[in-house]
Amino acid sequence: MMNMQSKYQLTQHNSFAFPATCPAFYQPSSIDELNEVVSRLSPPFYILGEGSNTLFTEQTTSTILQPNIKGITVEESENFVFVSAKCGENWHELVNFCVEHEYYGVENLALIPGSVGASPVQNIGAYGTELADVVEQVKWYDFKNKNIKTFDRSACQFGYRDSIFKNSLANKGVIVEVTLKLSRKWQANLTYNGLDSLPKNVSSKDVFQQVIKLRQSKLPDPNKLPNAGSFFKNPIVSSEEFERIKTLYCAVPSYPQKDNKIKLAAGWLIEQSGLKGFKLGDVGVDETQALVLVNYASKNGQDILQLAKHVQKTVLDKFDIMLQPEVRMLSKDGLIQLTLDKKA
Repeated sequence: MMNMQSKYQLTQHNSFAFPATCPAFYQPSSIDELNEVVSRLSPPFYILGEGSNTLFTEQTTSTILQPNIKGITVEESENFVFVSAKCGENWHELVNFCVEHEYYGVENLALIPGSVGASPVQNIGAYGTELADVVEQVKWYDFKNKNIKTFDRSACQFGYRDSIFKNSLANKGVIVEVTLKLSRKWQANLTYNGLDSLPKNVSSKDVFQQVIKLRQSKLPDPNKLPNAGSFFKNPIVSSEEFERIKTLYCAVPSYPQKDNKIKLAAGWLIEQSGLKGFKLGDVGVDETQALVLVNYASKNGQDILQLAKHVQKTVLDKFDIMLQPEVRMLSKDGLIQLTLDKKA
């Protein structure tokens, strides 16, 4: 019988460490239990992974569903390995498992916080690799029909921090398993700054360790200083917009994308706007990485929300670019969007 916990405390389920209470908390550990939960579930509700990319904006949230199905299976062929992990597995532990067994392709995605089930929703990415580069298929449980559908890579509609699961399928089901297609032949991806200094004959474990070292040097540990990592997405602009900014700021970092678009570094834009280390009451912009908003001592998620709006407006005023949050923001009525007051 599936247990439901009422008036459940969520402080340990969000890396911002904000106290919040949900009216009902479900943590199914099997498909049978998921079937039972869905029979009881009614809007508004929110599907929570490990809480490393979620901001609770109010003291009370909607009902929480946190799937906790576990298990890893491996199928090998001559050149490839198919690693299938259930949604409740920890992402970094899965990467470590693959590196230890010499399954290649995910080493650049080390130390990204969160669960396996949440990874396709955001199409997580770092250091020149995205989840979309290695996904073979995603199994998704349909709430309406209570069955499991399989999505191949193209059906997932992956984009930059985006997928079908974040858009048209949001809250209509939940990811229960992710299968990765990894290589048996090692080929390092060292294109990203910080990895390009490694020798060409570097091992996958060396890349894995270097990524961990880089992430730890750039991002504050949420266990010591509560945060959700990168708060904003790196904006993608047209070549014309990029040239306009480059004329004013010749040192602007840029990363060419498809369709003649240019990705800019949100952290650089925030820093150039004079906000690195900025504090607003008990929250602030991190002193070493301007892309990270941190909680020093606040007990109210609204404080981070107001800080994020201040960052948005300051960057918009200086660069005419509207930053969009990567972090998902939850109220008692469900997900909310970060919008600026036009009078501000």
